[in-house]
Amino acid sequence: MPLPPLPMPSIPTHRPHPHISLTRRYRVSGKVQGVYFRHSARIEAKRLGLRGTVGNLPDGTVEVLAHGTPQAVEALRLWLLRGPALARVDNVGEITLVEEADLRIPEDFEIL
Repeated sequence: MPLPPLPMPSIPTHRPHPHISLTRRYRVSGKVQGVYFRHSARIEAKRLGLRGTVGNLPDGTVEVLAHGTPQAVEALRLWLLRGPALARVDNVGEITLVEEADLRIPEDFEIL
């Protein structure tokens, strides 16, 4: 007697679209100014193919706006948790974006 046919593996009906972009804003606190944090974050963001900005804030924190693939944005977030060698990161908080459409996201990754 022949064996019954094997069931076909299920094919996912939803696959991530390679062109989906995500925008996130982070505030990084700790010893993050005067330690090449902005410069190093720009290098890492460009390596990941992200667009956005990084800048010092008057309260001693650094703000990062990142736009790109979800995987690249998450990779930058993980990098922000440790920062460059001279930095000491205490916290990386995500800031809620008011209206993503109103943001000016540069074509490159800029230091403010």
